[in-house]
Amino acid sequence: MGTICFLRWPLVASFFACDPRLNRWQPYPGGIDLDSRQLRYFVAVARERNFTRAAETLRIAQPPLSRAIQQLEEECGLPLFDRASRPLSLTDAGKLLFEQAVQVLDRMEEMRAMVARLREAERQRLGVGFVASTLYGYLPEVIRRYRAVRPDVELSLQEMTTIEQLAALKEGRIDVGFGRISFNDAAIERTLLRNEKLCVALPLTHPLSSRTGALGLAELAGDTLVVYPRLPRPSFADQVLALFRDRDVTPAAVQEVRELQTALGLVAAETGICIVPGSVERLRRDNVVYRPLDEPDAVSPIIMSTRRGDPSPEIDLILRLVKEMYRKERIEFGV
Repeated sequence: MGTICFLRWPLVASFFACDPRLNRWQPYPGGIDLDSRQLRYFVAVARERNFTRAAETLRIAQPPLSRAIQQLEEECGLPLFDRASRPLSLTDAGKLLFEQAVQVLDRMEEMRAMVARLREAERQRLGVGFVASTLYGYLPEVIRRYRAVRPDVELSLQEMTTIEQLAALKEGRIDVGFGRISFNDAAIERTLLRNEKLCVALPLTHPLSSRTGALGLAELAGDTLVVYPRLPRPSFADQVLALFRDRDVTPAAVQEVRELQTALGLVAAETGICIVPGSVERLRRDNVVYRPLDEPDAVSPIIMSTRRGDPSPEIDLILRLVKEMYRKERIEFGV
Protein backbone atom coordinates (compact mmCIF):
# COMPACT_ATOMS: atom_id res chain seq x y z
CA MET A 1 0.00 0.00 0.00
CA GLY A 2 1.18 3.53 -0.62
CA THR A 3 -0.18 5.08 2.57
CA ILE A 4 2.35 7.33 4.30
CA CYS A 5 2.47 7.71 8.08
CA PHE A 6 4.05 10.61 9.94
CA LEU A 7 4.98 10.89 13.62
CA ARG A 8 6.16 13.82 15.68
CA TRP A 9 8.85 13.30 18.30
CA PRO A 10 10.11 13.66 21.15
CA LEU A 11 9.16 10.40 22.80
CA VAL A 12 6.70 11.90 25.24
CA ALA A 13 4.16 12.45 22.47
CA SER A 14 3.33 11.14 19.02
CA PHE A 15 0.70 12.55 16.75
CA PHE A 16 -1.04 11.68 13.50
CA ALA A 17 -3.02 13.98 11.22
CA CYS A 18 -4.98 12.87 8.18
CA ASP A 19 -5.83 15.13 5.25
CA PRO A 20 -8.79 13.50 3.44
CA ARG A 21 -8.18 15.61 0.35
CA LEU A 22 -4.78 13.98 -0.12
CA ASN A 23 -5.71 10.57 1.28
CA ARG A 24 -2.48 10.52 3.25
CA TRP A 25 -1.12 11.25 6.70
CA GLN A 26 0.14 14.81 7.02
CA PRO A 27 3.06 15.65 9.34
CA TYR A 28 3.08 18.25 12.00
CA PRO A 29 6.03 20.63 11.81
CA GLY A 30 9.18 18.74 12.69
CA GLY A 31 7.66 15.29 12.00
CA ILE A 32 9.38 12.38 10.27
CA ASP A 33 8.16 10.35 7.36
CA LEU A 34 7.46 6.62 7.87
CA ASP A 35 5.89 4.53 5.13
CA SER A 36 3.80 1.43 5.77
CA ARG A 37 6.52 -0.90 4.48
CA GLN A 38 8.98 0.38 7.07
CA LEU A 39 6.40 -0.04 9.80
CA ARG A 40 5.63 -3.62 8.75
CA TYR A 41 9.32 -4.48 8.69
CA PHE A 42 9.91 -2.88 12.06
CA VAL A 43 6.95 -4.64 13.70
CA ALA A 44 8.04 -7.99 12.26
CA VAL A 45 11.56 -7.66 13.70
CA ALA A 46 10.20 -6.45 17.03
CA ARG A 47 7.87 -9.44 17.30
CA GLU A 48 10.35 -12.08 16.13
CA ARG A 49 13.23 -10.46 18.07
CA ASN A 50 15.48 -11.77 15.33
CA PHE A 51 16.29 -10.39 11.85
CA THR A 52 16.56 -13.81 10.21
CA ARG A 53 13.19 -15.06 11.45
CA ALA A 54 11.57 -11.71 10.62
CA ALA A 55 12.90 -11.90 7.05
CA GLU A 56 11.44 -15.41 6.72
CA THR A 57 8.08 -14.19 8.03
CA LEU A 58 8.08 -11.30 5.56
CA ARG A 59 9.36 -13.58 2.80
CA ILE A 60 12.21 -11.27 1.90
CA ALA A 61 15.98 -11.52 2.10
CA GLN A 62 17.65 -10.39 5.33
CA PRO A 63 19.99 -7.70 3.84
CA PRO A 64 17.19 -5.44 2.55
CA LEU A 65 15.35 -5.89 5.86
CA SER A 66 18.42 -4.82 7.81
CA ARG A 67 18.92 -1.81 5.55
CA ALA A 68 15.28 -0.78 5.95
CA ILE A 69 15.52 -0.87 9.75
CA GLN A 70 18.80 1.06 9.64
CA GLN A 71 17.19 3.74 7.45
CA LEU A 72 14.25 3.90 9.84
CA GLU A 73 16.58 4.48 12.78
CA GLU A 74 18.43 7.17 10.84
CA GLU A 75 15.15 8.95 10.09
CA CYS A 76 14.11 8.75 13.72
CA GLY A 77 17.54 9.84 14.93
CA LEU A 78 17.36 7.21 17.67
CA PRO A 79 18.28 3.53 17.97
CA LEU A 80 15.19 1.31 18.03
CA PHE A 81 16.84 -2.02 18.88
CA ASP A 82 19.46 -3.03 21.42
CA ARG A 83 21.57 -5.20 19.15
CA ALA A 84 23.85 -6.27 22.00
CA SER A 85 21.06 -8.20 23.68
CA ARG A 86 20.13 -11.79 22.80
CA PRO A 87 17.40 -12.15 21.76
CA LEU A 88 17.05 -8.72 20.18
CA SER A 89 15.23 -6.20 22.39
CA LEU A 90 13.62 -2.81 21.86
CA THR A 91 14.98 0.44 23.22
CA ASP A 92 12.62 2.86 24.94
CA ALA A 93 12.17 4.68 21.62
CA GLY A 94 11.55 1.34 19.90
CA LYS A 95 8.88 0.37 22.45
CA LEU A 96 7.00 3.60 21.87
CA LEU A 97 7.25 3.31 18.09
CA PHE A 98 6.18 -0.35 18.23
CA GLU A 99 3.03 0.52 20.18
CA GLN A 100 2.13 3.26 17.71
CA ALA A 101 3.10 1.24 14.63
CA VAL A 102 0.84 -1.66 15.61
CA GLN A 103 -2.08 0.72 16.01
CA VAL A 104 -1.39 2.39 12.66
CA LEU A 105 -1.09 -0.93 10.80
CA ASP A 106 -4.25 -2.25 12.42
CA ARG A 107 -6.05 0.93 11.44
CA MET A 108 -4.78 0.64 7.88
CA GLU A 109 -6.07 -2.94 7.71
CA GLU A 110 -9.46 -1.77 8.96
CA MET A 111 -9.48 0.90 6.27
CA ARG A 112 -8.67 -1.67 3.58
CA ALA A 113 -11.49 -3.91 4.81
CA MET A 114 -13.90 -0.96 4.94
CA VAL A 115 -13.07 0.06 1.36
CA ALA A 116 -13.46 -3.56 0.24
CA ARG A 117 -16.89 -3.73 1.87
CA LEU A 118 -17.95 -0.48 0.21
CA ARG A 119 -16.72 -1.74 -3.14
CA GLU A 120 -18.61 -5.00 -2.64
CA ALA A 121 -21.77 -3.15 -1.59
CA GLU A 122 -21.65 -0.95 -4.70
CA ARG A 123 -21.18 -3.90 -7.03
CA GLN A 124 -24.30 -4.59 -9.04
CA ARG A 125 -25.97 -7.93 -8.55
CA LEU A 126 -28.84 -9.61 -10.33
CA GLY A 127 -30.57 -12.72 -9.01
CA VAL A 128 -32.39 -14.94 -11.51
CA GLY A 129 -34.71 -17.79 -10.58
CA PHE A 130 -35.78 -20.36 -13.16
CA VAL A 131 -37.66 -23.62 -13.49
CA ALA A 132 -35.50 -26.44 -14.83
CA SER A 133 -37.34 -26.86 -18.15
CA THR A 134 -36.47 -23.31 -19.26
CA LEU A 135 -32.81 -24.33 -19.43
CA TYR A 136 -33.63 -26.42 -22.50
CA GLY A 137 -35.21 -23.44 -24.23
CA TYR A 138 -33.81 -19.98 -24.84
CA LEU A 139 -32.95 -18.93 -21.27
CA PRO A 140 -29.24 -19.89 -21.56
CA GLU A 141 -28.93 -17.68 -24.65
CA VAL A 142 -30.60 -14.78 -22.84
CA ILE A 143 -28.17 -15.18 -19.94
CA ARG A 144 -25.19 -15.39 -22.31
CA ARG A 145 -26.24 -12.18 -24.07
CA TYR A 146 -26.84 -10.44 -20.76
CA ARG A 147 -23.36 -11.34 -19.51
CA ALA A 148 -21.88 -9.96 -22.72
CA VAL A 149 -23.67 -6.63 -22.25
CA ARG A 150 -23.19 -6.42 -18.46
CA PRO A 151 -19.86 -8.11 -17.68
CA ASP A 152 -19.51 -6.18 -14.39
CA VAL A 153 -22.82 -7.36 -12.95
CA GLU A 154 -22.62 -10.33 -10.60
CA LEU A 155 -25.23 -12.77 -11.87
CA SER A 156 -26.73 -15.36 -9.52
CA LEU A 157 -28.75 -18.20 -11.06
CA GLN A 158 -31.00 -20.34 -8.86
CA GLU A 159 -33.21 -23.23 -9.89
CA MET A 160 -36.58 -22.96 -8.16
CA THR A 161 -40.24 -23.64 -8.85
CA THR A 162 -42.55 -20.82 -9.86
CA ILE A 163 -44.09 -20.73 -6.36
CA GLU A 164 -40.64 -20.56 -4.80
CA GLN A 165 -39.79 -17.69 -7.13
CA LEU A 166 -42.76 -15.75 -5.78
CA ALA A 167 -41.39 -15.83 -2.24
CA ALA A 168 -37.81 -15.20 -3.41
CA LEU A 169 -38.88 -12.06 -5.30
CA LYS A 170 -40.71 -10.64 -2.28
CA GLU A 171 -37.74 -11.36 -0.01
CA GLY A 172 -35.26 -9.85 -2.44
CA ARG A 173 -33.32 -13.09 -2.99
CA ILE A 174 -33.90 -12.85 -6.73
CA ASP A 175 -34.80 -9.96 -9.04
CA VAL A 176 -36.39 -11.83 -11.92
CA GLY A 177 -37.95 -15.25 -12.27
CA PHE A 178 -38.76 -17.46 -15.25
CA GLY A 179 -41.58 -19.89 -14.55
CA ARG A 180 -44.63 -21.59 -16.03
CA ILE A 181 -47.43 -20.99 -13.52
CA SER A 182 -49.80 -18.05 -13.77
CA PHE A 183 -50.74 -16.56 -10.40
CA ASN A 184 -52.20 -13.33 -9.11
CA ASP A 185 -50.23 -11.31 -6.59
CA ALA A 186 -50.38 -7.53 -6.26
CA ALA A 187 -46.67 -7.37 -5.42
CA ILE A 188 -45.56 -9.26 -8.53
CA GLU A 189 -45.61 -8.16 -12.14
CA ARG A 190 -45.90 -10.96 -14.71
CA THR A 191 -44.98 -10.79 -18.39
CA LEU A 192 -45.98 -13.61 -20.74
CA LEU A 193 -43.01 -14.28 -23.01
CA ARG A 194 -44.63 -17.02 -25.08
CA ASN A 195 -46.69 -20.20 -24.95
CA GLU A 196 -44.55 -23.26 -25.59
CA LYS A 197 -46.07 -26.32 -27.25
CA LEU A 198 -46.08 -29.53 -25.25
CA CYS A 199 -44.97 -32.95 -26.43
CA VAL A 200 -45.00 -36.44 -24.99
CA ALA A 201 -41.92 -38.40 -23.91
CA LEU A 202 -42.32 -42.11 -24.62
CA PRO A 203 -40.18 -45.17 -23.90
CA LEU A 204 -38.38 -46.33 -27.04
CA THR A 205 -40.30 -49.62 -26.82
CA HIS A 206 -43.71 -47.94 -26.62
CA PRO A 207 -46.13 -49.02 -29.40
CA LEU A 208 -46.60 -45.37 -30.43
CA SER A 209 -42.87 -44.58 -30.60
CA SER A 210 -42.74 -45.67 -34.25
CA ARG A 211 -45.32 -43.05 -35.19
CA THR A 212 -43.81 -39.94 -36.75
CA GLY A 213 -46.89 -37.74 -36.59
CA ALA A 214 -48.61 -36.00 -33.71
CA LEU A 215 -50.41 -38.02 -31.04
CA GLY A 216 -53.75 -37.33 -29.39
CA LEU A 217 -54.17 -37.51 -25.62
CA ALA A 218 -56.84 -40.17 -26.02
CA GLU A 219 -54.18 -42.49 -27.43
CA LEU A 220 -52.27 -42.21 -24.15
CA ALA A 221 -55.16 -43.19 -21.89
CA GLY A 222 -53.83 -46.69 -21.25
CA ASP A 223 -50.45 -45.51 -19.93
CA THR A 224 -49.16 -44.48 -16.52
CA LEU A 225 -48.66 -40.71 -16.55
CA VAL A 226 -45.55 -39.41 -14.79
CA VAL A 227 -45.91 -35.78 -13.65
CA TYR A 228 -43.55 -33.34 -11.96
CA PRO A 229 -42.90 -31.58 -9.68
CA ARG A 230 -44.71 -33.25 -6.84
CA LEU A 231 -44.31 -30.22 -4.55
CA PRO A 232 -44.95 -27.33 -4.11
CA ARG A 233 -48.33 -27.04 -5.76
CA PRO A 234 -49.78 -25.65 -7.95
CA SER A 235 -47.12 -26.59 -10.47
CA PHE A 236 -46.53 -27.79 -14.03
CA ALA A 237 -47.94 -31.13 -12.88
CA ASP A 238 -51.34 -29.47 -12.38
CA GLN A 239 -51.22 -28.02 -15.90
CA VAL A 240 -50.70 -31.50 -17.35
CA LEU A 241 -53.40 -33.08 -15.20
CA ALA A 242 -55.83 -30.30 -16.19
CA LEU A 243 -55.03 -30.98 -19.85
CA PHE A 244 -56.12 -34.61 -19.48
CA ARG A 245 -59.13 -33.69 -17.35
CA ASP A 246 -60.42 -31.06 -19.82
CA ARG A 247 -60.42 -33.68 -22.56
CA ASP A 248 -62.00 -36.36 -20.38
CA VAL A 249 -58.96 -38.57 -20.73
CA THR A 250 -58.02 -40.65 -17.70
CA PRO A 251 -54.50 -42.15 -17.47
CA ALA A 252 -54.14 -45.71 -16.25
CA ALA A 253 -52.29 -44.31 -13.23
CA VAL A 254 -50.50 -41.13 -12.17
CA GLN A 255 -47.05 -41.11 -10.60
CA GLU A 256 -45.75 -37.86 -9.14
CA VAL A 257 -42.00 -37.20 -8.92
CA ARG A 258 -39.93 -34.28 -7.75
CA GLU A 259 -38.19 -33.14 -10.93
CA LEU A 260 -37.97 -33.38 -14.70
CA GLN A 261 -34.86 -35.56 -14.79
CA THR A 262 -36.49 -38.15 -12.55
CA ALA A 263 -39.60 -38.18 -14.72
CA LEU A 264 -37.57 -38.83 -17.87
CA GLY A 265 -35.62 -41.51 -16.05
CA LEU A 266 -38.85 -43.33 -15.31
CA VAL A 267 -39.88 -42.99 -18.94
CA ALA A 268 -36.56 -44.53 -20.01
CA ALA A 269 -37.23 -47.35 -17.53
CA GLU A 270 -40.57 -47.99 -19.30
CA THR A 271 -42.52 -47.04 -16.18
CA GLY A 272 -44.78 -44.59 -17.98
CA ILE A 273 -45.04 -41.57 -20.27
CA CYS A 274 -44.51 -37.88 -19.47
CA ILE A 275 -45.85 -34.63 -20.96
CA VAL A 276 -43.04 -32.07 -21.26
CA PRO A 277 -42.44 -28.68 -22.90
CA GLY A 278 -41.28 -28.98 -26.51
CA SER A 279 -37.83 -27.51 -25.74
CA VAL A 280 -37.07 -30.53 -23.52
CA GLU A 281 -36.75 -32.55 -26.71
CA ARG A 282 -33.24 -31.10 -26.92
CA LEU A 283 -32.40 -33.22 -23.90
CA ARG A 284 -31.54 -36.48 -25.56
CA ARG A 285 -31.79 -39.57 -23.37
CA ASP A 286 -31.30 -43.22 -24.21
CA ASN A 287 -34.54 -45.15 -24.60
CA VAL A 288 -36.67 -41.97 -24.74
CA VAL A 289 -38.37 -40.53 -27.83
CA TYR A 290 -40.47 -37.38 -28.15
CA ARG A 291 -43.61 -36.92 -30.19
CA PRO A 292 -45.72 -33.77 -30.72
CA LEU A 293 -49.28 -33.59 -29.43
CA ASP A 294 -52.24 -33.11 -31.73
CA GLU A 295 -53.88 -30.77 -29.23
CA PRO A 296 -54.09 -27.04 -30.14
CA ASP A 297 -54.30 -25.93 -26.51
CA ALA A 298 -51.54 -28.22 -25.27
CA VAL A 299 -49.17 -25.38 -24.38
CA SER A 300 -47.29 -24.20 -21.32
CA PRO A 301 -46.64 -20.48 -20.75
CA ILE A 302 -43.18 -19.07 -20.08
CA ILE A 303 -43.69 -16.19 -17.69
CA MET A 304 -41.16 -13.61 -16.55
CA SER A 305 -41.92 -12.34 -13.03
CA THR A 306 -40.49 -9.28 -11.28
CA ARG A 307 -41.31 -7.12 -8.29
CA ARG A 308 -44.00 -4.65 -9.25
CA GLY A 309 -42.54 -1.17 -9.71
CA ASP A 310 -38.92 -2.36 -9.64
CA PRO A 311 -36.97 0.56 -11.23
CA SER A 312 -33.89 -1.52 -12.07
CA PRO A 313 -32.79 -0.96 -15.68
CA GLU A 314 -31.52 -4.55 -15.69
CA ILE A 315 -35.10 -5.83 -15.86
CA ASP A 316 -35.81 -3.79 -18.98
CA LEU A 317 -32.52 -4.95 -20.48
CA ILE A 318 -33.36 -8.63 -20.01
CA LEU A 319 -36.80 -8.12 -21.53
CA ARG A 320 -35.24 -6.32 -24.50
CA LEU A 321 -32.75 -9.17 -25.00
CA VAL A 322 -35.59 -11.70 -24.94
CA LYS A 323 -37.52 -9.78 -27.59
CA GLU A 324 -34.45 -9.39 -29.79
CA MET A 325 -33.74 -13.11 -29.59
CA TYR A 326 -37.37 -13.99 -30.33
CA ARG A 327 -37.31 -11.79 -33.43
CA LYS A 328 -34.15 -13.54 -34.60
CA GLU A 329 -35.72 -16.96 -34.02
CA ARG A 330 -39.05 -15.81 -35.52
CA ILE A 331 -40.91 -16.48 -32.28
CA GLU A 332 -43.95 -14.32 -31.64
CA PHE A 333 -43.59 -12.51 -28.32
CA GLY A 334 -46.41 -12.79 -25.80
CA VAL A 335 -48.37 -15.42 -27.71
